[in-house]
Amino acid sequence: MRSWIAAFNLFIVFGFVSLQSAEIERRLPPKGIALSEAQAAEVAAARAHLTERLVEIPADHPRRADAEIYHKAVSYALEFGEFYKPEDLGVVRDLVLAADQAVDQIKSGDQPRRGLRVCGYRSSIDGSVQPYGLEVPERLDLDRPVPLWVWLHGRGDKTTDLYFIHQRLSKPGRFQPENAIVLHPFGRQCIGWKSAGEIDVLEAVDDVAKRYQIDRDRIALAGFSMGGAGAWHIGAHYTDRFAVIHAGAGFAETARYNRLKPQDYPPGYEQVLWGVYDTPGYVRNLLNLPVIAYSGENDKQIQAARVMEAAFAAEGRELPHVIGAKMGHKYDDRSRQLITDFVGRGLADGRDLSNQEIHLQTRTLRYHRMHWVAAHGLIEHWKDSRIDATRNGAAVSVKTKNIREFSVESGEPPLQSATVDGVHIAIPGEPGRVRFHLAGERWQLGELPGAERRKVPGLQGPIDDAFLDPFLVVLPSGKSMNPRVQQWIESELSHFEARWRATFRGRLRKKRADEVTAQDMNDYHLVAFGDPGCNPIITRAVQAWGDLDWDKEILRFAGRALAAGEHVPVLIRPNPANRSKYLVINSGPTFREAHDRTNSLQNPKLPDWALIDLKVAPDGQAPGGIVGAGFFDEEWKLK
Repeated sequence: MRSWIAAFNLFIVFGFVSLQSAEIERRLPPKGIALSEAQAAEVAAARAHLTERLVEIPADHPRRADAEIYHKAVSYALEFGEFYKPEDLGVVRDLVLAADQAVDQIKSGDQPRRGLRVCGYRSSIDGSVQPYGLEVPERLDLDRPVPLWVWLHGRGDKTTDLYFIHQRLSKPGRFQPENAIVLHPFGRQCIGWKSAGEIDVLEAVDDVAKRYQIDRDRIALAGFSMGGAGAWHIGAHYTDRFAVIHAGAGFAETARYNRLKPQDYPPGYEQVLWGVYDTPGYVRNLLNLPVIAYSGENDKQIQAARVMEAAFAAEGRELPHVIGAKMGHKYDDRSRQLITDFVGRGLADGRDLSNQEIHLQTRTLRYHRMHWVAAHGLIEHWKDSRIDATRNGAAVSVKTKNIREFSVESGEPPLQSATVDGVHIAIPGEPGRVRFHLAGERWQLGELPGAERRKVPGLQGPIDDAFLDPFLVVLPSGKSMNPRVQQWIESELSHFEARWRATFRGRLRKKRADEVTAQDMNDYHLVAFGDPGCNPIITRAVQAWGDLDWDKEILRFAGRALAAGEHVPVLIRPNPANRSKYLVINSGPTFREAHDRTNSLQNPKLPDWALIDLKVAPDGQAPGGIVGAGFFDEEWKLK
């Protein structure tokens, strides 16, 4: 049995990948040049050497990832054909030397502290190793907590692990502050600092903090081009983690940046999902700290800063915007100095933890916190939702919009009263978080009952949300009830595997359905492929939900009765076996190869559920024909 399972998994990894790549053309990273027999042998020998060196480091060594990133970089370049010019063999040789040095340093415990460094960490999302670069000034006092610049790189279709590591070892970045460490996250290369890419930024910061004394109140977020776009949306999603934000020449929303006309808009649910990353819908968060934009005068991407200027103005604020005279898509020296000074002042001031006025704006409970305020329930997802709170001693005044439940940190002195949307509420005056909820149309103290049935932070959808946290792919343990469904399952598993490895630069955790344990359900969101005939995880969920009828002949869902041999559902819901985790059925990330042409389109494409017509072949746009799609309500029920 075990040998059959191993063979099945190898088929998933290798057979399915080659099948998928023949059907749907990969855009990121692009295919490279063909290596000669001698060149391919040299790279294979380099990989074998790195494999041997890794054996010298125990699997549980806390710094093993610092060496493993080199093995991954060379392996992926060889596996996916990521060599783009003949001299790239020199890059492999340089990385082998750097890897040897890293292994020796790990074994000796003699880690370098300054200069240009490349380190690695293990992602919580998929267990893969991810690289990041550091610039540590020679004269920086490392015996005290130091500021951190987080610099997000621009688009680089060919800047895979191999070339990213080489760059970070050989040249400094655009900004070189003398009084701070600069962190260069990899962000899964080229997915617009979205999905797993945004989480990688947060995890890279955490890993740096394990190596150096980082002043958590003095972290700057900055980036240019694709990195500027990342600074906009990561800055707006996680504003309270930073002291100052700089966004240079990056898109801030979807429709206007892509010059879409209404007749060219995608389906309504996809337009709603622009609200995950379109920064104007989160602009009030950016009122909580200093923000500065940059654009070249002649750069068409000045459009993004103009959009954000208007968004700030609509809230009664002015966005500082440095414009490089006669510049295109790059900085001039004067502008770079102005931005350096602005960010430096923001880092000197640090996060304002005494801020008595807080603004939270969101459209999803994925992004629900801002300093001492947190939303725990929305009246309806994907609508503009706000909490504006002002504290005055032991009293707090709160105005809300589309909020069903929220909390504030009582602080010191403990809160004794609150006025919420004009309703006065007495508070016991105890430390900790104070919870408020709507009862009918009136605010009351306390938690809203029935949280286990509702959309809550981290369990609110859409499908793509599952891939920002640790997840496990659950493979079928048998054959589908229908041949066409079986073929589609194999094809989409192939597509998911290939895309996650090549484009998301990671690896999938996988198990057969009959091997999934209670511990797995406790640790991971489950992403189950199949139907009730081949995957018992799906069978049990269908029985528990009660609103999805699915047998060999008929698929009934959302008021539709479809031929089960030609249709499958894809959806996300809390796992009935552990309602603190998701269960996703039949889907990986929903943006696909066609959307990779611009990072602004690498957004979720499907909502909480969709019905797929298998008579339409999967392609770079969709997993098949979409015959129905929608969002569950706030209690995970069909609307």
